[in-house]
Amino acid sequence: MNEKFYSLSLDMQQSIINAGMQVFAENDYKNASADLIASKAGISKGLLFYYFQNKKELYLYIYHYLAEIMIDQIVDIQLKELTDFFEVLRYAARNKVKALQKNPFILDFAMRAFYLEKESVAKQVNAFNNEQENQLYNVYFGQIDEYKFKAGVDPYRVYKMIRWMADGFVHDMRISGKTLNLEVMEKAFNEWLVLMKKLAYKEEYQDECY
Repeated sequence: MNEKFYSLSLDMQQSIINAGMQVFAENDYKNASADLIASKAGISKGLLFYYFQNKKELYLYIYHYLAEIMIDQIVDIQLKELTDFFEVLRYAARNKVKALQKNPFILDFAMRAFYLEKESVAKQVNAFNNEQENQLYNVYFGQIDEYKFKAGVDPYRVYKMIRWMADGFVHDMRISGKTLNLEVMEKAFNEWLVLMKKLAYKEEYQDECY
């Protein structure tokens, strides 16, 4: 990262981040204009590329920045005290929805990033996501009551299945042209948790309330 960016005031740093987030949220990566980002940030394009070598570096910085913001919003003291696998998922989902509702550009940015395939930043984003998923699994579920699971059921595989269901939900919304409604998705997500709990937990733990 170009240290010159960190020499800016925090307000100016935030202005550049917000401008980039908005433009990347409203446009596909290849159509996101560096000129527009600079204009919204109140600086010249030349100065923008003085702080970031190119558009790709700016995008990846904002992506990592938002990932950190989301983690800070989701992983709080209460989450770390939860020991039930499905309660952790439900609580984390609620915090994520609340965080996304605070800034619509974060959601739009995330939606476009979710479908990066042939863009020049796709490889780095996917590699970061894979690494982060493994790290966050340990953060979220390092303290869960694994004895509640049926014999032969791997909690990590259950987690992956639920994430794939969420990915499929987002994909269906996108190809159907519908606007993603976070509250509708959260309701569906909690219904999946009830179903998966019956499949994954021993019978004596299936009726525990969240």
